Amino acid sequence: MTLTKERLVESVNIRCGHTKVRSKKLVETLFEIIKRNLESGESVLISRFGKFSVKDKSERRGRNPSTGNDLVLGARRVVTFKCAPFLKDKINKNT
Repeated sequence: MTLTKERLVESVNIRCGHTKVRSKKLVETLFEIIKRNLESGESVLISRFGKFSVKDKSERRGRNPSTGNDLVLGARRVVTFKCAPFLKDKINKNT
């Protein structure tokens, strides 16, 4: 099952004992801080979890899969995530 923002808020509510409104505000604030840093091109490093980085992608040629027509995909920025070794070990320990 996918962890949704709503389930994350519920987990904060249960584990920290905050009200649901306060838990939602905490989660929203955390996401807002992460988004603001990524928008400005800064990386976000969360120890023992991983690193979110912004990478610039240059313009490239592509193809429309439904029509087969060639097209040009514009330059853009994408967010990448690199898992921390600690988390990678935790994930692989359970397999």
